[in-house]
Amino acid sequence: MKAEQERAKKEAVLQQDPDNSQRQYELALVCIEEHRNSEALELLDRCIAERRRDPQALYARAVTNIAMGIYRNAACDLLKAIVLEPGSLHAYKHLGFVQFMLGKEEAALKTLHKGLAINPDYTDIYCVLGDIHLDLGDFDKAREAFEKALALEPDKPEPHSKIAMYYLARGDMKGLKKEYDILKTLDAELAGQIGSLFFDTP
Repeated sequence: MKAEQERAKKEAVLQQDPDNSQRQYELALVCIEEHRNSEALELLDRCIAERRRDPQALYARAVTNIAMGIYRNAACDLLKAIVLEPGSLHAYKHLGFVQFMLGKEEAALKTLHKGLAINPDYTDIYCVLGDIHLDLGDFDKAREAFEKALALEPDKPEPHSKIAMYYLARGDMKGLKKEYDILKTLDAELAGQIGSLFFDTP
């Protein structure tokens, strides 16, 4: 209800000034949170037409395109965002993911390592890095990346979910069960999915 009220408020403000690019951007962010991706994309297109060098707007449009599976467009916006804001670790992470999805694994690895050169303690990049190594069959490197993410943020659900998938890929049901038990506290929904597939759940 709160999100709907926030969106209605921002829609009303934008109606009073429909060409205001900042208002377009703010409403687009609300639409992204609500998974109203087509609306967000339309708003961001209008915003970026006026603010072509705005790294935040470019990044937001890239995230929207990723959600819609439009990876090439996302890659273009992320590259621009990184040029305009070289320290944007989120952009490096998402660009690495997009390159991976486009089948450009080596480029993805280079992008992610560039991000880690800026901040070697950025957990999310290690999660994507591990995914790529896992897909390439580099199991030792995948585990190393996931364990680094776990060491950095042991109470964050994503690193646990990633290493759970590593254990599954390796056929290590004992390791999977360990992460399943941890995720029951950190992410009950994901734990329920794992439990229903691989373990007896009450």
